[in-house]
Amino acid sequence: MKDEVVVSDLNAYFGNVRALTNINIAIKEKMATAIIGPSGCGKSTFIRCINRLHELVTNAKVSGKVLLGGSDIYSSEVDPIQIRRKVGMVFQRPNPFPALSIYDNVAAGLKLNGIKTKDHIDDIVEQSLKMSTLWDEVKDKLNVSGVSLSGGQQQRLCIARALAVKPEIILFDEPCSALDPISTAKIEELIFKLKQNYTIIIVTHNMQQAARVSDDTAFFLMGELIEFGKTQDIFTAPKDKKTEAYITGRFG
Repeated sequence: MKDEVVVSDLNAYFGNVRALTNINIAIKEKMATAIIGPSGCGKSTFIRCINRLHELVTNAKVSGKVLLGGSDIYSSEVDPIQIRRKVGMVFQRPNPFPALSIYDNVAAGLKLNGIKTKDHIDDIVEQSLKMSTLWDEVKDKLNVSGVSLSGGQQQRLCIARALAVKPEIILFDEPCSALDPISTAKIEELIFKLKQNYTIIIVTHNMQQAARVSDDTAFFLMGELIEFGKTQDIFTAPKDKKTEAYITGRFG
């Protein structure tokens, strides 16, 4: 497996407050990497730096490098919109576009990217809904509003929307925190399937979830990367005492 995302000396700021300090990590392609740590430790900020969403926050800034396929996404020659096309994102709470149908939610990114042929859009919408395991549940009501679906279905719709524009990497920011156990199990099963074709990075506060779905795990604390390695090693034989204390529930 080659490195898909290589982060070097990454620092992230909100105004004068530093949220991430000198992060260095190499994330493998077509594997799932979990980002764990207590609330406020920089997990979500870290993944938002990978698709340049962080810079959309007022007074936010970044220093250091984030390489995708060997190219620095923060280079002045790089279009951030192209980066966000390559690096899809699924947020904590399902956020389908409320004014759009199920079909149009999935097709929205395609139309923005200039795809206009209806048959082509139809094919991609169907393929994306199948990949997100939602097709069989919605194929007879594609013109119904996306927000009419259950929470778990809405989250899978958002995953289909991300898949439609053919990303290379998918970021999940605590995708199951607002879902019931059955919906959570479906999302986890889906992540397990998606990592065969996509690089997955998932922020989660759920230790069991990280252990179930990820190949590698990174532990963040107070804006620093404390430990990174194979998930099994992190959970059974952590090298750092802070990691061990967090995983065993002594804080966080």
